[in-house]
Amino acid sequence: MLLETLISEVEIINKVGTLDLNITNIHSDSRKMKEGGLFIAINGFAKNGITFIPDAIKNGAIALIVEPDVDVNSLNIPEGITAIAVSNTRKALAQVACAFYDNPSKKMKLIGVTGTKGKTTTTFMIKSILEEHGFHVGLIGSIAVYINGEKIEDTDRTTPESIEIQKHLANMVEKGVDIAILEVSSQAMKLDRVTGCEFEVGVFTNLSEDHISPKEHPNMEDYFQCKLELLKRAKHGVINYDDETVRTIKSLLPDKDIKTFAIDEEADFKVNPESLIITDSYIDFSISYKGKEEKIEACIPGRFSVYNAAGAIATTSYFGVTADEIRNALKDLKVLGRSELVPNKLGLTIMIDYAHTPSSLESILTAVKSYAKGRVICAWGVGGDRDATKRPIMGEISGRLADYTILMSDQVRTEDPLKILKEIEVGIIPTGKPYKIIVDRTEGIRYAISIAKPGDIIVIPGLGHDLYLERNGVKYPYDERKVIAQIIDEMLDKKE
Repeated sequence: MLLETLISEVEIINKVGTLDLNITNIHSDSRKMKEGGLFIAINGFAKNGITFIPDAIKNGAIALIVEPDVDVNSLNIPEGITAIAVSNTRKALAQVACAFYDNPSKKMKLIGVTGTKGKTTTTFMIKSILEEHGFHVGLIGSIAVYINGEKIEDTDRTTPESIEIQKHLANMVEKGVDIAILEVSSQAMKLDRVTGCEFEVGVFTNLSEDHISPKEHPNMEDYFQCKLELLKRAKHGVINYDDETVRTIKSLLPDKDIKTFAIDEEADFKVNPESLIITDSYIDFSISYKGKEEKIEACIPGRFSVYNAAGAIATTSYFGVTADEIRNALKDLKVLGRSELVPNKLGLTIMIDYAHTPSSLESILTAVKSYAKGRVICAWGVGGDRDATKRPIMGEISGRLADYTILMSDQVRTEDPLKILKEIEVGIIPTGKPYKIIVDRTEGIRYAISIAKPGDIIVIPGLGHDLYLERNGVKYPYDERKVIAQIIDEMLDKKE
């Protein structure tokens, strides 16, 4: 595609060289560059893309896009290389990606799901319902990319970079997808990853404190506004009317077509609170749908799962699904790392979950406590290089709601794991509840299993679907399901 065509929507500050170039590939990673490529040099949190320009050119780049403060005339680049300074490189990356892949979101219906909690489960519920109706469906989220029921590849972030999004959407168009579903993080909105995407429906699940740090959002208002941007861009909106902040969207966007779901408040899709049945393996409830009260069952436990189901039902109502299709789609649906019960040879109740914020930890422990016959044993930690203020808050929640807490490493990244756990401990101590610090995650899980008795529930929040542990920039393979199985096998071998 001609460079001039690719950058037709981009705000250009300055340029040197011709725009009459045939571009065969686009990347912001110099290592992926191929002959005839366009390299977008983004100034990231850790590295500045302009330092990789020589590598990009060596690997085949014939054109460059750089930050607005870069003097393209003084760049030490070979003759014949075009350099373009733009007002916003991240936005330019998304705009170029949309053009390169021929704007795939315009060729299908696109659903975006945002919120602090519940994005992944809600997207899987939407996917299952739409597939039950007969649609060809694609999904891009924090677990993997799916096209027509097939897993295409695993993912390692909630929302991929804009180039990856457009590449996946174009692949979905090629494979006949009718509706695509995209998890949209606040960072994705802030960093222009979904710029150029045309959303049919935007879903806002809830809002609670998360991602407040120097590298993410300075405050809750910025966090909310970034998520709100999805609803502004979407043709239709679906919001949780029980969430006090999310509820304000109706008045903030008075001209937007918005459907609401709730348990406590009156809403378009109202769950009957008296119908709620929540056990350790399923939820059962009635919800108003197309003028009737319909009974729904799903095998993902917890009150929060009711909200996720209600949000998915409200969203799919835009696409003509029936109550029977909803029932069939949700009844046996399971989502990796979301209130996931791990089968084991000891017959213990062991639950893996992705909870990693104060509100999500409180939700999962409150849910488990409501049906636990014995003790609730919570084995967990929090990620490094993230908002440290939530650590003692989460410690207090675990101390208050769990009967026994085991603190162990999570994704420590570049921080000292013991330091992280000591900061959590500050919140546990005042509760007076028993706890133990075991830095090694596997040993922490081993201890939790060793003290568990029939009727107890072991909750292991944090990793959820993550199949690795990250430390100092290296991701080490780590599947908690396999770890649990191995620990139990070793325990059984010792008994023999």
